[in-house]
Amino acid sequence: MDDLTMSPVIGLPQFGQVVSFMFIPPFNSSIITESDYVFYIVIVQHFFTYFIIRLLCAFVKTSTLRGRFITHSYKKEDAELLPIHRQQTLLEWLKEEGALKISDISERFGVSEMTVYRDVNQLADANRIIRTPGGITLPPASERSANQCGYCLRPIQHSYSVQLITVSQAVEQMCCIHCAILRYEDKKEEVSHVICKDFLLQTTLTAASAYFLVHADIDLHCCRPQAIPFSTLDYAERFQKGFGGVICTFDEAADIILHDRQKGCTCSKT
Repeated sequence: MDDLTMSPVIGLPQFGQVVSFMFIPPFNSSIITESDYVFYIVIVQHFFTYFIIRLLCAFVKTSTLRGRFITHSYKKEDAELLPIHRQQTLLEWLKEEGALKISDISERFGVSEMTVYRDVNQLADANRIIRTPGGITLPPASERSANQCGYCLRPIQHSYSVQLITVSQAVEQMCCIHCAILRYEDKKEEVSHVICKDFLLQTTLTAASAYFLVHADIDLHCCRPQAIPFSTLDYAERFQKGFGGVICTFDEAADIILHDRQKGCTCSKT
């Protein structure tokens, strides 16, 4: 019987067999017959194999659920950290679609409607959108303030303001070079001139003739990344010595801002 008890049972995982033998007593012919002993071995081995399989399944299921929870929590936390990004995206969607439902916004962003309402309330309080039953829309053009940026709709600081002049002589006011570049890219074929002001002298100049300092270590409390215009290369270089950054032309500044926007660049509130 020693040979019999140490023989593996065909079709059962070997680990289950080894564990089961720890609970199988030696064969005793005065207590149990040989056929009953073999049956007892098979039952015990099946029980321990079943137990081990269920234990492994429970472990895998728990690990999978934990992984899903962590992934979901990370995505939700990531969305909560970018309210400004969501708000700017909302404004872009409204410009394209005219109106949006709260439920649709929630589904697109993958956040709760409560989170959407927080974003909407901030935009509405700043007069950048109008609430509608179950949704939002942009205010009519006639209701927008002349001191609001034509791109991000925030108040304009005239020392940084930029004008886009179209071929039909219409003028659009932007709060800064950042928004002027983004708006210019939207309607490049319609724009004839981009007019800005020298940061130091406050003199008017065309963007095509200006030099821009991008990524300087200074906070102008406007949209980012900032692009600061100068009428001469000398002024730009002097300012660069104190605040760092990259000096470039209008087209080069546009490339930088558009590149940063693809990585998550947004217009930031003060």
